[in-house]
Amino acid sequence: MNRRFQFVVVGTSSVIVALLLFGAVGRSASPDSPYTNLGVYSEVLSRIKAEYVEEPDMKAVTVGAINGMLESIDPHASYLNADQYKQYQKSKDSKKADVGLVLAKRVGYMAVEDAIPGSPAAKAGFATGDVIESINNVSTRDMPLAFAEILMQGDAGTNLEMGVLRIGRSEATKMMVTRAIVSYPNVTGRLQGQVGIIQLESLQPGRVKEVAAQINSLEKQGAKKLVLDLRHCSTGAPEEGIALANLFMDSGLITYTQGQKSSKQEFQAVAKNAVTKLPLVLAVNRSTAGGAEIAAAALMNAKRAQVVGERTYGDAGVRKTVAMADGGAVILSVAKYYSPEGKSIQDNGVTPGVLQADTVAGGGDDGDGLPDGVTDDGAKNDAAKKPAADELLNKAIQSLK
Repeated sequence: MNRRFQFVVVGTSSVIVALLLFGAVGRSASPDSPYTNLGVYSEVLSRIKAEYVEEPDMKAVTVGAINGMLESIDPHASYLNADQYKQYQKSKDSKKADVGLVLAKRVGYMAVEDAIPGSPAAKAGFATGDVIESINNVSTRDMPLAFAEILMQGDAGTNLEMGVLRIGRSEATKMMVTRAIVSYPNVTGRLQGQVGIIQLESLQPGRVKEVAAQINSLEKQGAKKLVLDLRHCSTGAPEEGIALANLFMDSGLITYTQGQKSSKQEFQAVAKNAVTKLPLVLAVNRSTAGGAEIAAAALMNAKRAQVVGERTYGDAGVRKTVAMADGGAVILSVAKYYSPEGKSIQDNGVTPGVLQADTVAGGGDDGDGLPDGVTDDGAKNDAAKKPAADELLNKAIQSLK
């Protein structure tokens, strides 16, 4: 252990002891007291140093403890050391190519929240729930989420190898993906009988206006009812989800935010922003996240729309980067978005009123633990099955009748 790290350990221990002594004055040592918990952490750290079978890498122990602590409270949080934070600041506004994965933390590794439709990752067969064990042979265990997102980026045409764990397979599958400039899908609309079907797979800026335009176009074509398909809609700012809900609501609470040090802020529907009163059904799946979840929760709570499909992912928070004295940073949620009835969307997702498994959007399983028609290297199998019927969308349409 070098002298600098000894100084850090001693300094940290001194702070912990000071907090414990301060907390002991005029305070009961209840099991829930933060001072009691700090004491437990300090004792475990001491036992590891003194009793472990070999001298531990205390830096690795500390980083693992920090990442475990963050993941236990926020699957989208990150701790970046000084070097990682510098890379993060340089890359966050870059226009580099990417593979198109939306990530979160799960059991210490990277988990796929969604693969952006049309992206290299989607074409390779990545699906919500996949666990990325390694990136270019570097384990993602205790890797900061924000740093993993940096590693996904690079020059267009370069390859990225990932070890992927899937249900039904005992070992990680190696998958090679070629980076490309990721384009977010535009809004599409079509008429089926008197039902207008609008597909929204991203809430990037401008998409809500596209939805409004599709509504007007479909109404002119004779639509009497609407289905808004929000499957795989996992990207875009939460504010876009609020604006989306407002297209269908002329009054009422859409959502609110609140945090430990963030006072409650309500977002109400504005009458002039509503564009239709047609009967509405939303289609969602496990890849629906963020702003789309905010809209789904608001419209369901207001009884403005039925929601059909799978429980959504659960990802709607106000995130903040907090710089630290050592040059590193912590990225974490400082407030959460809530449904009008008071449920945290990040913690609970949105559970549809009508449950229906999605057999199309997330990819089926032909028995090898991979999506239908995808081989171990991510390539498409020539003998792939034809796409299954879109039962979830059919259920959504039936719900309007």
